[in-house]
Formats: sequence, structure tokens, C-alpha cells
Amino acid sequence: MNDLSKASVSWGSVGEDSENQRIDNYLEKVLKGVPKNHIYRILRSGEVRVNSKRVKPNYRLKIGDKLRIPPVRTAKPTRQGTAPRSNLLLEVLFEDDYLLAINKPSGIAVHGGSGISSGIVELLRMREPKPRFLELVHRLDRETSGVLLLAKKRSALTALHQMLRSGEVEKRYLVLVKGKWINQKQSVMLPLHKYVTSSGERRVTVNKGGKVAHTLFFLLQNWQEFSLLEAELKTGRTHQIRAHLAHLGFPILGDVKYGDFTLNHKLAMRGLKRMFLHAYKLVVKHPISGAALRLEAPLPVDLQQFIEKLDERHAESINS
Repeated sequence: MNDLSKASVSWGSVGEDSENQRIDNYLEKVLKGVPKNHIYRILRSGEVRVNSKRVKPNYRLKIGDKLRIPPVRTAKPTRQGTAPRSNLLLEVLFEDDYLLAINKPSGIAVHGGSGISSGIVELLRMREPKPRFLELVHRLDRETSGVLLLAKKRSALTALHQMLRSGEVEKRYLVLVKGKWINQKQSVMLPLHKYVTSSGERRVTVNKGGKVAHTLFFLLQNWQEFSLLEAELKTGRTHQIRAHLAHLGFPILGDVKYGDFTLNHKLAMRGLKRMFLHAYKLVVKHPISGAALRLEAPLPVDLQQFIEKLDERHAESINS
């Protein structure tokens, strides 16, 4: 880390917004820029105290808990991945006292960290006149656009995380891949192992020792070189759709981590300048009322225009 500055000991009391949150996750949120391994080190060493006692990383906070957080060194934000502009317009798909759903643009991280001074969550918090609880229900990769759900109450977040674990949340994506997909419906169950590259990037690979990962793919349209698929996540592993498709030999167009890099360069000259992966639909029960919520985000203009160009090229080849 560069340009490190020391913080001082801080003391605090747990309120309703942090009730039942794991202490490691809480520290990751409040200690921006501090690596996870350092957070676990100060927990193991007892430098973090709850009610003057040591706690394990999986300890869940209770209202009124007294916290001692030791001095830590945090990295100042670098120029790489600067904060999104404060005047960035975010399309709100749904909002009430418990939930906020937005149509996340591509190219913006959901959270700050690793050289990114702030993300969607920080931007939304800055827009509020008063501090409030606002946490991600799930994540989207930086280059993935589409439906992003956030909780505005701890009770809603806890309930939604339980729904995710039990498979009660339907998440569907639109994805354009290299190659001609054949099956109308294909179930892919390939275990994924997560690792970190030498440069500090998160990656996954298909490995029998990894965690179970299940994706359903549905063929929507074929062209000579490419295929448009709908992907339904049955599990929510890191980079699951990207890694599954790359392993099958159908990398996502524009994917800079798992894709065909030579093809990506050619596609950029044809107008596709980012990964073609869009979270277009999320269906879930409201965690408080139980009402069915169907959240949808249309395909962004740049991706829709690329599809239209493919249709035009296909029509020209037929008529020639």
C-alpha cells in the first residue's frame, strides 16, 4: 500500500443498523482500505475487543456492544479507479423504507477498495442528507450492468441473505458469447475454486476441489460467430457465469479476465467496448410484506446497438 497514514484507537457502541452483523464484515466496512488478512490478524491478536473481551471473526454483534478498534494503517485512494461523478444519474427501479433497487451502469464498482476510492454504495450514501443504513444484498462485477438490490434496514438485509442461501431469489442475466451455442437449455454444474493472482486480482477456475456452482443457460439467438444467452444463477459464486462459459469454450464478449483478448480488441473497433453481461431481472419476495417483487432493467443502449449491428450483418450476408 502507498502513502499510509495512521488512524487512532476508536471506541463505539453497536446500534440497530449493525445488529447481528459478523464482526469481520463490520470491520471490513468501517476500515476502508485495510486488507482482509490484517483485519483477521487484529481479531486473532485480541487488539479488537467487544465488551473488553476477545471475539472470533464470526462473532455476531448485539445492540449495545462496546467496541474497541485499534490504530490501523489505511491506504489513501490512488488515481486508478476514481470515484464516480457525484452528478451521475442512477436509475431507481424500486424503493421503499426497506429496499432500494437501481440499474447499475457498467464500469462502476459496487464498493470502494483496492485503488477505487468509492463505488455505488458510497455514492448513494453521499447523496443522503443524513447517514443511514445502506448495504448490498448481492454484488455485481464492476463491468456488469443491471439490477442491483440494496437493503435500507438490517432486518431486510438479514432476511434477504437467508433467501439467497435457500435459493428463493431468481437472478437472470443476458450474455453474448463467442461461438455457436446449440442446446436450447443447458444445466452447468462445475465447481469453482477462488484464488488471487500475483497482482492481487480475484479469479476463479473450474476445479474439482472448488465450491459447487450451478448455472442454467437458455439460448435466445444465434449468429454466425456469436450467441445470445440467458443465464440463471442457481448459486452465487464469484465470476460464476464468466468462468463457466470460458471453461466451456464460449467466453463472454469483452471479458478482460476470462475472454478472448484478440477478439475483444477487434470487437472494440466494432463498437463493443465492454463486457456483454447484463443483470436484467431479479425476482424476490419483499422481506417484510412478502409481496412478490419483479425487478427488471432493459438492455443498455450500447449493448442493444451491438445486437442490432449483428442483425444487420446477418441480413446482409443472407441477401448477398
